[in-house]
Amino acid sequence: MPPEVLRRLRCPVCGRPLAAVPPAAVVALRCPAGHSFDLARQGYVNLTAGRVTHSGDSPAMVAARDEFLGAGHYDLISTALADLAWAVAGSAPGTYPELVVDAGAGTGRHLGAVLDALPAAVGLALDVSKPALRRAARAHPRAGAALCDTWRGLPLADGEVGLLLNVFAPRNGPEFRRVLRSDGALLVVTPTAEHLGELVDRLGLLRVDPAKETRVAGSLAEHFTPGATAVHRATLRLDRTAIRTLVGMGPSAWHADPDRLDRRIDELPEPATVTVAVQVTAHHPR
Repeated sequence: MPPEVLRRLRCPVCGRPLAAVPPAAVVALRCPAGHSFDLARQGYVNLTAGRVTHSGDSPAMVAARDEFLGAGHYDLISTALADLAWAVAGSAPGTYPELVVDAGAGTGRHLGAVLDALPAAVGLALDVSKPALRRAARAHPRAGAALCDTWRGLPLADGEVGLLLNVFAPRNGPEFRRVLRSDGALLVVTPTAEHLGELVDRLGLLRVDPAKETRVAGSLAEHFTPGATAVHRATLRLDRTAIRTLVGMGPSAWHADPDRLDRRIDELPEPATVTVAVQVTAHHPR
């Protein structure tokens, strides 16, 4: 855990600062009240207080995501985030973010891209999935990782985050505003109605709600003002193996009948054309 990340963490039980135990070779984090949180051997720390509302992505889903992202298929998302991060924060020395947090970080690939664009910043990957955090803890040398349920609050001090990333993940508007600096920004990535459109009907995948962007803006409106926004599109040509991996890493993996899905994928042309279309928006604290 980078020291610049550690000093901004707070105990999820009492809200007091956390310190490394022992200081020289961290095996746990502990607050002055004695609440202690062990560092997993994979490098992340569990900063939940009690039971979480859900366990997040399964090992199979995380492995599929790591494989698909590792092949570069979603690099347009990483690049869009990195470019927007630099535009809204990195180019102005007075508002340099210092700490970048990814709430719902998954494997940490997008966070790593943003940290590459902001060489003096440190990062923190937050997720509720332990399999995801095992990978996120190794995603970048300037990043730490912590188990956290976004709906129960973020284990961070008030106003310490310069940039908060949220990619296809739940949004807790009040908590996001609490931890962001007044000159910080929340960068949100959501799928558009075109996203994976060629596969939705043919494979019976979950469909993107056409009103999703409106709902996202509404959920944040009390605490944020929307700023720069853009839709980013790319056309992928995927073989059936890559399509199986793509489906396996997303929410449809929880709902689709695997045998029927497999048959439908076998009926696709190879390679198949698949549209990636996402909206990336900067939200600024009110």
